[in-house]
Amino acid sequence: MHSTDADRAVGAPRATERTLFGHPRGLATLFFTEMWERFTYYGIQSILILFMVASSGRGGLAFGDRSANAIAGLYFGGTFLLSVIGGWVADRLIGGRRAVLAGGVLIILGNVLLASGGTRPFFLGLVFNVLGVGLLKPNVSATVGELYPESGSRRDAGFSLFYVGINIGSLFGPMFVPVVAHAYGWHAGFVLPALGMLFGVVQFLATRRYLGRAGAAPAVTRRRSWLVLWILTVSIAAITAVMLTGRIAVNAVALSEAISWIVGVLMAGYLLSMAWFGGLDRRERGRVFAMLALFTASTVFWMAYMQMFGSFTLFAQRYTDRNVFGWHMPAGDMLAVDPIFIIALAPVFAALWVRLGRSGRDLSSPAKFAWGLLLMGAGMLVMHAAALRVTRGESVSPLWLTATYFLNACGELCLSPVGLSSTTKLAPKRFAGQTMGLWFLTISLGSILAGLFSGDYDAHDLATLPALYLRLFWWSVIGGALMLLITPPVKRLMAGAE
Repeated sequence: MHSTDADRAVGAPRATERTLFGHPRGLATLFFTEMWERFTYYGIQSILILFMVASSGRGGLAFGDRSANAIAGLYFGGTFLLSVIGGWVADRLIGGRRAVLAGGVLIILGNVLLASGGTRPFFLGLVFNVLGVGLLKPNVSATVGELYPESGSRRDAGFSLFYVGINIGSLFGPMFVPVVAHAYGWHAGFVLPALGMLFGVVQFLATRRYLGRAGAAPAVTRRRSWLVLWILTVSIAAITAVMLTGRIAVNAVALSEAISWIVGVLMAGYLLSMAWFGGLDRRERGRVFAMLALFTASTVFWMAYMQMFGSFTLFAQRYTDRNVFGWHMPAGDMLAVDPIFIIALAPVFAALWVRLGRSGRDLSSPAKFAWGLLLMGAGMLVMHAAALRVTRGESVSPLWLTATYFLNACGELCLSPVGLSSTTKLAPKRFAGQTMGLWFLTISLGSILAGLFSGDYDAHDLATLPALYLRLFWWSVIGGALMLLITPPVKRLMAGAE
């Protein structure tokens, strides 16, 4: 039987298309590329701050907590910030496929530099990683979409399978990298992510023929775009070179504060200029103001959530009894708890939203955001109670962090996928891609602010630890309460986009 246009419209595979379990064979190529990239990314996160604060006698960099947290926040935030530029580079200049490959190579080089030792190679390695993730992360997902020219259930199922790869990498990275770092040293810990990304790049090169034309060419090619890229590249290289020479002393905390203001003003200013000068009608303008409320709530959420890579990891290292059935668990392994909960709870929350929708009781997006913030606040309250025990000189059970990660995961599932969906529905059509970039800016800004908040904790003054989590509790709970309060007007601004 011959394939028809009607068949393709409802999701049937094309007759000439090589498939694997009913999906394009290229999905496996991108699945494993993204899996190894997430393995690398979360593997680095699981040991990064521990390496920075470890004494030089233990092979670390001996940074102070405040500087280490600020650097970690800049690193995490930078990967999301550069994703916006990475998408532009692929769309305008080199195509998604070359962007993914270039990003993978940069990530490998970045991790090799991290493993080589020394402060200057360390910072250069972070720069390479930020650039690499910024190129690879947005474009591997976009290339998945190009494998499915049709809409419908097959496309949705393909992205669901791709999401499994993300979670496998997110789980195994913090599960194995800290164990290797604990057994063989920090540098071996950074070598493992480099090898992981190398596997991802090699299999990408070996199987990219199955991608067909997906990601092969940029959507639009403009000569002056190359000029912009060269200016950006030269500027980044010059700034990095000057910083590495040590001629200019860089204060990581001051830099984080400055960048947080820049990103915050850029995000709010872009939305407001879109609303007033973007040629939108009244309904579209209202939806932009609704996004401004949702994006603000998202920033507060990620500001608290990203503590897991900063103060939570230090808490696990310094104050948690990690003897589990005779095994001394490395502190970074606690980060594997969160993806376990995400994997287990994602279908539960998906089923919950469907069931509420069928019964006519589905929560609106602003209400789901509010519950995400309130659940985050509950997690911070748990950490506050655990920190109070620490101030009394006690080591606490890992169950305190486990309970916090459970509440954080529930909050994430209320907010993160809902935020992605809401952004696609609320964005004016001619600003769709740019608006999605602004959504990622909320994660970038939240990550930078998380590093600044974590820096308020002083290991020499334990009273600052419960104070940190109490502040984050109030930020989250007040944010959640305000979202509940403004849910009715925000729903009206959304104008049927729910």
